[in-house]
Amino acid sequence: MKSLLTIFTLIFCITSVDVTANNYDLEEVVVEPFKDVIHRTGKLDFKRTLNLSFKSNGYLSQLSVDEGDYFEKDQLLASLDVAELKAQKNSTYSQLLQAKRDVKRITQLMENNLSSEQELDVAVTKVDTLRANYKIAFYNLQKAQVIAPFSGVVLARYTELGELQSPGREILKVAALKDNWVVKVALTGIEVSQVRLNQKVQVKLHSIGMIEGVISRIPAIANTQGQLFMIDVLLPELPIGRGIVAGQIADVKIEFSSNDFVYRLPIEALVSVDENGNALVMTQLNQENSIVQQAFDIYKLDNNFLYLYANQRDKPLSVVTSGWQHMNVSVQ
Repeated sequence: MKSLLTIFTLIFCITSVDVTANNYDLEEVVVEPFKDVIHRTGKLDFKRTLNLSFKSNGYLSQLSVDEGDYFEKDQLLASLDVAELKAQKNSTYSQLLQAKRDVKRITQLMENNLSSEQELDVAVTKVDTLRANYKIAFYNLQKAQVIAPFSGVVLARYTELGELQSPGREILKVAALKDNWVVKVALTGIEVSQVRLNQKVQVKLHSIGMIEGVISRIPAIANTQGQLFMIDVLLPELPIGRGIVAGQIADVKIEFSSNDFVYRLPIEALVSVDENGNALVMTQLNQENSIVQQAFDIYKLDNNFLYLYANQRDKPLSVVTSGWQHMNVSVQ
């Protein structure tokens, strides 16, 4: 954009206007911050997904969900055959009980000077070790089940009943439904500089209509393809059973306001663009009540409006919006 020194440059080429007809319309335009709307299409997706797995070894004995199924928080999703894990827990517990009896026996022997402090220390250490082993065995038995950490949906299933599972092997890929729906939208470098975190955005989904979202993520760098910036628009919890699936196309409308000041004119007020790229516009000089043609630096053009550079304290302009075609312009 042009420097502040060139903002709202009036180029009087000076031209006089012979108004041969009075059927023209004037509109007063004032200085205002530049506002615009970004219209984009994006894809519905999940902000976060989670891969679920077992902590322990064992054969898969139960799987209560499949791809596309919804589940509730704390629901049992999968479990292993726990016969071996229960045997390990019980064996460790029996060893722990025996180690505690040994400590009690050695303590009694020491009262009669029939044992030593060293033997007691060894026995106590064994109790501590077996207690820790018992806690591990009990924990592994608990982790032979996969419990839903939240209400959500199954995105993928990676195993079958009867398969041997190993620690860390993925069995299900899931996603939460609350505060996890986002629309991913690609913006240019200029556009991404005009949006902000937590800014409200209008999103239209074809199955449920218009809803309001907020910008929850703005990347620090562009992606490698096309040098675009992929932002996330966080949506509220969407209703289940309304045809909402990840990958759907969504229409996004982002309104923003910048720190630049402009005159916003109807596009019909534009007479032409001169060889220097300035907009030629008919204006009325208040002090003379006469029509003149002036040239202004263009900030932006779109299908509906012409935006001209301005300073915040500039006075309003009286602009001819229609009928200028009937005016004869001569350069003095």
